[in-house]
Amino acid sequence: MTMLAAAIAAVAAPFVLADEKGMFHLPDASEVRLQTISRSDNEAEWPFSVASGLLACVWSGGRRVVSFIEQPEDPDDEHDAAPGRHVIVSANPFELTFLNISSRDLFLPADTVETLVKRVAPFEALGRRLCDQPQGTTIGPGEL
Repeated sequence: MTMLAAAIAAVAAPFVLADEKGMFHLPDASEVRLQTISRSDNEAEWPFSVASGLLACVWSGGRRVVSFIEQPEDPDDEHDAAPGRHVIVSANPFELTFLNISSRDLFLPADTVETLVKRVAPFEALGRRLCDQPQGTTIGPGEL
């Protein structure tokens, strides 16, 4: 039994020392990072089908997961706002295609998966940097 405990400690120690989250870490609201992003006039490689939305980053499954969330229109007095669609923003082709099957129309059409990966990669990098910032921090447009 002590060998098992030693093995678990050996595996967990690098995560604790590096302030990483474990595979089964459940994030709370204080760990979610959000930033509004919008397409600029001269941005040719904007990957999303809407002009603006929220870039979100949260630790999940032991790693930072970046998402783009559509901001729905403001509701009227009689109706609640529809939930915004969201997609996983990843340079991993598997995650980009299969995890986004239900909301793939939130991406602009692309000829190949490679083209889409090239379009979303800068936004994944921005989202990952956002995850490392204190809550409420905004990363400026020049930092993208």
